[in-house]
Amino acid sequence: MDSFIATTPFFTTQQRSLAERVSELVEREIEVRAADDEGDADEALRAYVMLLAENDLLKYAIATPGQPFDLRSFCIIRETLSYSSSLADLAFVMQGLGTYAISIAATDHVRDFWLARARNGQAIAAFALTEPDAGSDVAALKTTARPEDDAYILNGRKRFISNAGVADFYAVFARTGTREDGRAELSAFIVSARMPGFSVAEKTEMMAPHPIGELEFKDCRVPAEDMIGNRGDGLRLSLQTLDMFRASVGAAACGMARRALDESLLHAKSRQQFGKPISGHQLIQGKLADMATDLDAARLLVYRAAYLKDAGAQHSTREASEAKLFATEAADRIIDQAVQLHGGTGLVRGTVVERLYRDVRALRIYEGTSEIQKLVIANQLLKE
Repeated sequence: MDSFIATTPFFTTQQRSLAERVSELVEREIEVRAADDEGDADEALRAYVMLLAENDLLKYAIATPGQPFDLRSFCIIRETLSYSSSLADLAFVMQGLGTYAISIAATDHVRDFWLARARNGQAIAAFALTEPDAGSDVAALKTTARPEDDAYILNGRKRFISNAGVADFYAVFARTGTREDGRAELSAFIVSARMPGFSVAEKTEMMAPHPIGELEFKDCRVPAEDMIGNRGDGLRLSLQTLDMFRASVGAAACGMARRALDESLLHAKSRQQFGKPISGHQLIQGKLADMATDLDAARLLVYRAAYLKDAGAQHSTREASEAKLFATEAADRIIDQAVQLHGGTGLVRGTVVERLYRDVRALRIYEGTSEIQKLVIANQLLKE
């Protein structure tokens, strides 16, 4: 088992056992297929969802109504999956992101139907918030939902939606009116991929394997019972979802960074230059020391934030943003140094550090850019 999880005080005995079990699964089932992620990412993601379901891991991604969400276990799984495959991590986290609002606000029979299917791998989830003109500024959403009889009619377009074209259902956020203060009234809906008027407008090719694309709604009729929560709850539900999962992005970054450090240590001990392993040169030792220190600091911030959330802290927004900000920026530095340490080998397409170099870059952007995290942290500091 990873010594950090075994020795730091943030974890219960059950969480340490989970970490060991997931590590064994990743080594046995995921590491051997991770190289194939570069092929058909859609099919690879579907296979990962089924693998996670078969090993009863999706229950850690999907909140159980009436029970506290185990964020530390969620972070442990994300970190461990990311060590070998960012696509396996995506398969895991999207089941959580796409269902969290449903778990806390949907009507009982609708909630139970979708959560059960997501938990056993029968249905793949997605979270549809971002639009061409609305990223960090959620209130700028232009997709509309107007009431008509016992339904809402959705029109608009979503962009950069993970699992586009793979998901069976989407948590979609749209404007249902204007509030008294002039800002948009946002509401949330469950949209099945089979609904008339819904389509995947295009798939977007990213620098790393990632099923993602644009969604289009053309007079898409969504039953009123598929509204998540009440009319106008959309902004609160979207922010609650992002706040719950923000620290876990840092956990994924730590998994990638830990793999980069491990690969660098192996390479430094075996690569000979000037008559000795490069690990014997002080400049290389300095790089390794910086990488290890950054990684330890990142993991401490991530699991502090997760621990506080699990312990029922009234406020942990600042800690979650600090974890996301520092861990993703640190992972970028660590992996960049890993490529540098590997020299020309680090630039060869398909090598582990080259893959990590492409995989890690998105983490500083999605679920709140590094710049947005700094604003959140400063805002929380000024409130204290």
